[in-house]
Amino acid sequence: MKKTNLLIFLLLPLFCLAQTTFKLKGKISNETIALEWADVSIFNLEGKIIDGTTSKQDGTFEINIKKGSYKMGISLLGFTDYEKETTIEKDTDLGTIILKENATNLGEVVIKTKKPIIEQKTDRLVYNLENNITNVGGDALSAINTAPGVVVQNNVINILGKGVSRVMIDGRMIELTGEELNNFLKSISASDIKNIEIISNPPAKYEAEGTGGLINLIMKKGTRDSWKNTTTASYDQNKYGIYTLRDNFFYNKKKVRFSASVNGKTGYKNATDNLDMYFPDGLSNMKSTTRVKEENLSGKLALDYDISERTTVGFQFLKDRNNPDFKSDIRIDKYNTQNQPDYFTLNNSSTDKGSNNQTYNAHFITKLDSLKRKLSFDVDYFNYDSKFDRNFIANNYSPDGSFVDVNQSGRNISNQGINNLSFKADMEHPLQALNLSYGAKMSFTNSQSDVQYYNTITGTPELDPAQSNRFKYTENNQAVYINGDKKINDKWNFQMGLRLENTKTNGFSETLNQETENNYLKLFPTVYASYKKNENNSFSLNYGKRINRPRFDLLNPFRIYISSNSYSEGNPFLKPSFSDNFEFAHSYKEILRTSVFMNVVTNGYGVIFTSNPETNTQIVSRENYFNGLNYGVGESYSATFADWWQSENSLYFLGSKTKFVKDINATPSNSLQIDFSTNNTFSLGKTTKLQIDFAYSTPFESGLYKVGYTSGFDIGFKQDLMNKTMQIALLANDIFNTSYLKDFTSVVNGVKQVYSQTESNRFVRLSVVYNFGNKKINVKERAFGNQEEKKRTGN
Repeated sequence: MKKTNLLIFLLLPLFCLAQTTFKLKGKISNETIALEWADVSIFNLEGKIIDGTTSKQDGTFEINIKKGSYKMGISLLGFTDYEKETTIEKDTDLGTIILKENATNLGEVVIKTKKPIIEQKTDRLVYNLENNITNVGGDALSAINTAPGVVVQNNVINILGKGVSRVMIDGRMIELTGEELNNFLKSISASDIKNIEIISNPPAKYEAEGTGGLINLIMKKGTRDSWKNTTTASYDQNKYGIYTLRDNFFYNKKKVRFSASVNGKTGYKNATDNLDMYFPDGLSNMKSTTRVKEENLSGKLALDYDISERTTVGFQFLKDRNNPDFKSDIRIDKYNTQNQPDYFTLNNSSTDKGSNNQTYNAHFITKLDSLKRKLSFDVDYFNYDSKFDRNFIANNYSPDGSFVDVNQSGRNISNQGINNLSFKADMEHPLQALNLSYGAKMSFTNSQSDVQYYNTITGTPELDPAQSNRFKYTENNQAVYINGDKKINDKWNFQMGLRLENTKTNGFSETLNQETENNYLKLFPTVYASYKKNENNSFSLNYGKRINRPRFDLLNPFRIYISSNSYSEGNPFLKPSFSDNFEFAHSYKEILRTSVFMNVVTNGYGVIFTSNPETNTQIVSRENYFNGLNYGVGESYSATFADWWQSENSLYFLGSKTKFVKDINATPSNSLQIDFSTNNTFSLGKTTKLQIDFAYSTPFESGLYKVGYTSGFDIGFKQDLMNKTMQIALLANDIFNTSYLKDFTSVVNGVKQVYSQTESNRFVRLSVVYNFGNKKINVKERAFGNQEEKKRTGN
């Protein structure tokens, strides 16, 4: 019955009563020949788009439209835009419409309009990264880190002042988080990304997951009626070297759009960790040096086909294989209360680590009628599997270096598999009063992980059942949404949405024979209001409710030993946290943007680095332990100081207030954080660019943790050669080696812990990019009047 009601809900617009319409037709040409693919748009007298189409091969077009008065606009690359007011009372033939060519003769020249680096939309910020030199030869993760107001640190992607963000590709959620997500993003070339959308308060159409909103990567689709290939080779030099080779191919001809890419990376990087734990009987200092192997191979295939002018079908496939093996040397020095050395432990380990994931998508979109009703379907399947095989031995030594005994020796084998299948339907249903959209999604996730621990202290591996475990987890989500957008007049626009999500989870630990179930039904509202005072000033106000569900691995209750006196454990009783997000923004001439925001977190969960003073044991656990309030003011300024100097600058003042709702034997602390960044691009000639970037974030306190300052200073250089078919780029990243996580401090159970980590943030990269293909543009890329759906279908 429920499925029947949902089907009726989605297909109801198909059976709406038809209204009387008339045909509006004509032919578009220049002085000599008919023009194909010209955009024909019909607007009401208030400027709202009503319908649209494109001219056929013989230049003709035809639109069914109701009786009334309209404005018509025709545009085509290389020609002057055509505008005309017309009244429709019967079938109308406009005859032949002659477009005049621009003064600049296109010929074989590709004319590009330079987009602003940052564009403010009603519900998102769009970052156009094509002019950012530091992204040449880089990957998607590094590109996200250059986006305004976004910070990537310690395997977490955050929108400043908002929290952890989820990532989408062309509007489709990536079902990975943490380190797994970052590794996947590193397999995607930054040159394959058209722009990045920062959606701090997503509308109801998108999943409510992620307190920090969504990061949407819009991939390049290729220019119509052309093919192009881009090959990029780069070399990164840090302590070690990393080689990367990428190739992207685009084909876009008439009804077919095809793209393929392959990316390979090999080399090594260096990572260091430092941890000080101040126990009552003395300091314990851990230093770790790790040589990490970078070995990755990934690829993507995408195909879209226009069955007709109204209907498109498509398919996408992404594959990623990652094998980051590493070797670690760990030294733990234990001191007494007089700060004299008691003993030290040397832990040597080698780890065979690998992961594979595949993503499949099939999509269908059709324009139901001339009223711009559009129906789309998506089917997605995601599979991820990983392995972790670690051999280690830890020996104790006296202060003079004499061997004492074997602290621990073992082999730790861990495997994890995740499968996700989802179905989604979306309907865009413009009405006379407002633009309406609604849809539904079902998602089914299965995760299975197992841990096997072998004690090798005797030389013969012996399975330890007490440290081995198998954990199964299932999560099923169903969601429906409805969203309405109403333009009151030229100044006011409103948008409201509701999303209802039902979630059912089940976690079962075979070893502990422990099962945990959760069921919750939640409503997530969103509200947007925008006001355009004049050409220079616009204001917006928005509100949205979000959810942050625990990762699968955080729910595994099993205890995994990092060393003989350090272990990590999940919590099957973790509940999702919720946040209420408010934001007020002002834009002046699209160059100065001010935002005031507040984020209220309820039932917040996180990692607690606690300890047992009696056994000198570090415990890494997860708990729902706080309610929080995050707030701030952000300013961003886009400036062109000269024809040769373009600058993007941002300044954020961030604050927080945290209340612990669970007794964790700790006291919350909060302070002001200031984050500043400036990105400057200098044109040294028509083919030469220099970029200088600087970022700084002050030390701050938030809840359980204190965090040290971070800063980064980067210099990039790009030279175009061979009529811009070849580019050579040089990047010196984090020149002063100050962008790493430092002084990450917490005090729990009276034990202070201070942690720092760096992962080859300082490096020099040399990249060579070569483009070839048919670059002649004789038509303009077709637009169907619904760019969001175009992004979803690969159009």
